[in-house]
Amino acid sequence: MTTSIAFSNLAGAVADLSRAMTSELRYTRLLGAFKRSFPCDAIALLERDGALLVPRAVEGLSRDTLGRRFVIQDHPRLATQILQSTEPVRFPADSALPDPYDGLVEGGGDHLYVHDCMGASLYIDGQPWGLVTLDALAPGTFNAIDPAIFQAFVAVAAATARAADWIRRLEAQLDRHHRIQQSNVQEGSGDELIGNSPLMAQLLRETQTVAPSDLPVLILGETGVGKELVARMLHRHSSRAQEPMVYINSAALPESIAESELFGHVRGAFSGATDGRMGKFELAHEGTLFLDEVGELPLTVQAKLLRALQNGEIQRIGSDSHHRVDVRVIAATNRDLKSEVAAGRFRADLYHRLSVYPLVVPPLRERGEDVLLLAGYFIERNQRRLGLRGARLSRGARRWLVEYSWPGNVRELNHTLSRAMIRALSVAPSRDRILELTTQHLGANEQTMPLAAKVAVESAGSDARPLDEILEQCRRDVIQARLKQHDGNRASTARSLGIDRGNFHRLLKKISLS
Repeated sequence: MTTSIAFSNLAGAVADLSRAMTSELRYTRLLGAFKRSFPCDAIALLERDGALLVPRAVEGLSRDTLGRRFVIQDHPRLATQILQSTEPVRFPADSALPDPYDGLVEGGGDHLYVHDCMGASLYIDGQPWGLVTLDALAPGTFNAIDPAIFQAFVAVAAATARAADWIRRLEAQLDRHHRIQQSNVQEGSGDELIGNSPLMAQLLRETQTVAPSDLPVLILGETGVGKELVARMLHRHSSRAQEPMVYINSAALPESIAESELFGHVRGAFSGATDGRMGKFELAHEGTLFLDEVGELPLTVQAKLLRALQNGEIQRIGSDSHHRVDVRVIAATNRDLKSEVAAGRFRADLYHRLSVYPLVVPPLRERGEDVLLLAGYFIERNQRRLGLRGARLSRGARRWLVEYSWPGNVRELNHTLSRAMIRALSVAPSRDRILELTTQHLGANEQTMPLAAKVAVESAGSDARPLDEILEQCRRDVIQARLKQHDGNRASTARSLGIDRGNFHRLLKKISLS
């Protein structure tokens, strides 16, 4: 790379400082200028967030790297070398320090280990913002780099981070000022929702908008999509963030104790009540009460819950006095509550009270390559728990992750990756080698293929029936198998298939399974 080309790339990066663009695009263009100017196979920009380093942009690394969170103390190259140095650091090819990108560089084939690595810390106003790292698979790749030119690029990288940070803070200040004027509340810190898909971006915007309003929120979505995470984010972005968020799983409440759990009881109120006890509403006073699986609440308890929401008063079992409570209620369910109301299993007035602002969490199958970001997050967390040097996904595994339908959503993805890492570790010669997770480790065999797809494939070559008849038989077989899986329980079978209970009963009659 000639000096003139490097300076041309540098000039372009400087010009970008004055252009309006998103932080993601700003970082991507910066790394592109680096990669065009210096010989490397991979480059990454990481921002420090407490004890973590969070990738903000990468070039030449596996897509799931963006979902990883590197614990600083677990990576001495990043922690004790680059972050603590004010000068660029280059590591010898035979360095014994593990490289966090081992196994993540794309295009290396079976060559998984990085052999030439350098990086520099980025400072804003004298404080460490993060770092930029360059990696190459061939030793000696960085021998020809001009230190002065590289330092100039590092300075521009710090300026770029400063510009992005300044714009982000200004937008946050304007947003906060607007919200204070509108609702006189202060936004708190929030939980992270990993994903860049349009559906997740919309969910994030809606969540951050409704959080300070103190309105009741009903979170809707299939099992395993992360409804509790959205609830925690709502709480942490609300004016009640300094108070507790009290969780209650409505599905786990037997009717006999549900009222006591919610509203408390006094001593002697019933057999076994040897002491008085506060209920969840009192515990959540001035905070947030999260009612998970609210569609499972018995009708008798629904009526008392409605009174508490309407009047802000609760009455302990066995007591004549009322307690005033100031509670924001967030509810979540995987049921179609409109259908439950129509069927008489859920009170219409309670539904309208809870669903002032509904939020729909999209299923994982509709989130595209978000599955790879989430995979990177779970792999990084699991490899730390298992004491592994590193783990990566094979190309086939990444392709399968994106193509699989994930009926169990994010929870299923987490469990699948945990099992895959255990399987891979059980046959690995050493924990010190990079584990490559394949489709076999993920369990991507014929058993994971949806039943309808298997029937269609098996029938394609030999079944002469019309397509409608084949599909009808597929549907019948799927429903029969799912009923057997749920011991004939039609309600739970309908929920598992994502079908309204009333429609499911009509479907059974239609296909003569009633």
